[in-house]
Amino acid sequence: MPPELVYLIIGLGLLLATVLPKMLHGRAMSVPMVVLGFGVVVGLLVPGDDPMSPILNAQATAHLAEATVIVSLMGVGLALERPLGWRRWRVTWRLLGLAMPLCIAGVALLGWWSMGLTVPAAVLLGAVLAPTDPVLASEVQVPPPTTPGEGGSDVEDGDNDEVRFALTSEAGLNDALAFPFVYLGLFLMGRGSISDWGLEWVLWTLVGKILLGAAVGWFAGLALGRMAFWSRVPLLRLAEIGNPLLALAATFAVYGLTELIGGYGFLAVFAAALGIRSVERSHHYHQQLHELVEQLEAILTLVVLLMLGAALSAGLLLELDWPAVLVGVAFLFVVRPAAGWLSLLGTPDLSRSERWTVAGFGVRGIGSVFYLSYALSSEYVAEGLQLWGVVAFTIVLSVVVHGVAATPVMTSLDRLRRGRSAAA
Repeated sequence: MPPELVYLIIGLGLLLATVLPKMLHGRAMSVPMVVLGFGVVVGLLVPGDDPMSPILNAQATAHLAEATVIVSLMGVGLALERPLGWRRWRVTWRLLGLAMPLCIAGVALLGWWSMGLTVPAAVLLGAVLAPTDPVLASEVQVPPPTTPGEGGSDVEDGDNDEVRFALTSEAGLNDALAFPFVYLGLFLMGRGSISDWGLEWVLWTLVGKILLGAAVGWFAGLALGRMAFWSRVPLLRLAEIGNPLLALAATFAVYGLTELIGGYGFLAVFAAALGIRSVERSHHYHQQLHELVEQLEAILTLVVLLMLGAALSAGLLLELDWPAVLVGVAFLFVVRPAAGWLSLLGTPDLSRSERWTVAGFGVRGIGSVFYLSYALSSEYVAEGLQLWGVVAFTIVLSVVVHGVAATPVMTSLDRLRRGRSAAA
């Protein structure tokens, strides 16, 4: 594809991403839906296989999706006001500890039974589809941080909105916690008998790397937050200077450091954002940090969606058959809602309608693109196009269904809450 055409496509895509949020606000349509559709049109208009080649370049796609995910994780962490705690986050812990493993197991079973995948490939498919991504349905996110006296009540409402908080915090953590299960699929494919590596997987891949990522991220976030807000050196008090580049510096430095020493960088970035926010929760600097991250996140997400949309119309779904369609549909409409519902049974924090909303809004997106590209960059995976077909179909279905449903569902929930508050 000529470079001039690439610039034109990206420029038009950015223009769409700039003007559409205001136009589509309150409507049953999302910006990712439009951008994905624009990418499909691009793929139809550009001759040859060029539109498909970028997304199938596993290493390049993995790095682009990786950057998109870590930037979005910083934004998600900065938006969460609620302090960490077992009781305060109990809905999130249920979704991570029960719903996510049930979803992985459900998809693996469907992939093995319906698509005829090998057990390792089926486990890998379950892990790839495990992470949720509320960035692609902004109505279900908590609102960005705001300065008290300038919309502060919106922050309070968003933080006290258990549905939005649960979906946002779940997405912030499961982007990292799916990694052990991706490794499990790869280990099953290429490392021989489970007796040779099973203990290593449990102690290091499942437990050790998570603890290391969480610890590095949290303490790095605390250190950076204390420097920015409380440093005795005036030039280091970035909150007073108002330089938001700290958000990007923290994102990439914490991620790189954690990956270098063997931990999960995704988890570290999210933990670092929570650490920075915990140092000083009400300062307007958080708003500046979040705005910068949000803009970069929008650009990176745009590029990934354009690539995915172009590849869709250029043949990415050629390996998609009815068994694979069944897996994607069953996952979004049966497996995730059922797993989410079961994991939330008995929690006093959610009403019945709120529980169904949290269970149903497991939006799939950029995290799944990253994990599949990462897995395909190894030499173990042979079912590349087959896996791309079902994963791409599931992402598109999720973007459309959740994008259409997010506004009316959340509006209805907000109306019910206001009615209950007025009756009380």
